[in-house]
Amino acid sequence: MKSADTPDYLPLKGKRVVEFGHVAAGPFAGMLLADLGADVVKVEPPAGDQMRNWPPIGSDEHGDRFSYNFTSLNRNKRSVVADLKDPEQNAMVRRLMLSADAVVQNYRPGVLDRLGLGYESIEAEHRGVVFCSISGYGLTSPYRDRGAFDVVIQGMSGLMSVTGADGGEPVKSGVPVADFITGLYAAMTVSALLAAPDAGTRSHHVDVPMLDCLLATSALQVSEFWGTGRAPKALGSAHPRNAPYQAFRASDRWFTLAAGNDRLWHAVCAAAERPELLDDPRFASQADRVAHQTVLAGLLEETFTTRTADHWVKVLSTHGVPCGPINTFAEILADPHVVQTGLLTTVEAPVLGEVSDLAFPARISNAAPHTSRRPPRLGEHTTEVAVEWAS
Repeated sequence: MKSADTPDYLPLKGKRVVEFGHVAAGPFAGMLLADLGADVVKVEPPAGDQMRNWPPIGSDEHGDRFSYNFTSLNRNKRSVVADLKDPEQNAMVRRLMLSADAVVQNYRPGVLDRLGLGYESIEAEHRGVVFCSISGYGLTSPYRDRGAFDVVIQGMSGLMSVTGADGGEPVKSGVPVADFITGLYAAMTVSALLAAPDAGTRSHHVDVPMLDCLLATSALQVSEFWGTGRAPKALGSAHPRNAPYQAFRASDRWFTLAAGNDRLWHAVCAAAERPELLDDPRFASQADRVAHQTVLAGLLEETFTTRTADHWVKVLSTHGVPCGPINTFAEILADPHVVQTGLLTTVEAPVLGEVSDLAFPARISNAAPHTSRRPPRLGEHTTEVAVEWAS
């Protein structure tokens, strides 16, 4: 048996996963399981996962096309194409599910049930399957049958009420956090069940609602409401309990700093050469600084706008204050950090050739990031998987 000291150690190697994933949450969960070594077979309708048509799309001299977005969520998988309304193809997919250790799907609740491929039907013949159902609201919600996309969940979860400026128009996170947080919860739970003492002998149906997952990550805001009776509000980049702890304007661009305690507050004053602020009673304690943080930010910005953001990041870092630039994606992808940590990698994709990619970000000691399969063409493994998994 291979140990974690072996470079090609993969904790989920030997586990089979059928993914009925489209767009983001399901495919992301499937990719995480594949990155950890599971043999993930993506079952797609004849038209393919919707994300195959999401731009940017590259093409070759033959007119073949492939999506960069699809590439980013579907490495290490194999693709099987099937019309689940066709009895023979449905039966083929059912055989795959009965051979799998886990199923991950993010169709609307009831879709696979109507096709005879839902949890109860599969579990009746396969005692030991982990069946993970991702949906907008979950299987017991009064909103069960509603469709859901990331922006809808961000709005309903309360996230958008604390995002943006106070009194401004609603602003969603620029990253589809509902999709990706849900995918993380799904992959984590499936991984745990595949490693459980009863794995392979007891079936589990995992219900993963996007709304619940996003709300669960808002634990601090929820506890603030329960503790005060007041709903948290949008504060821009500022913090409800710490100050200075926000974005500041320098002479050329914005940067952030986070002084979450009195020691760091003293360090900020030293770095900014503003010792008089330490004697101002409005800023004597953390609570005082939070109560007067708008005034405090204005006073600090008088100094910060005299020099560049790079200058202040260097000086504040020298004084031990957590701080950093506000990067574009072009800037962070060129940052030495992502090179040094091994996050940047490449993957071969159909049509596109070698493209840049982000590796699995959690590192296992002495184990290299796993990319054994390129993102698949639609249905390219249908025959291969049907034969291999039947043996």
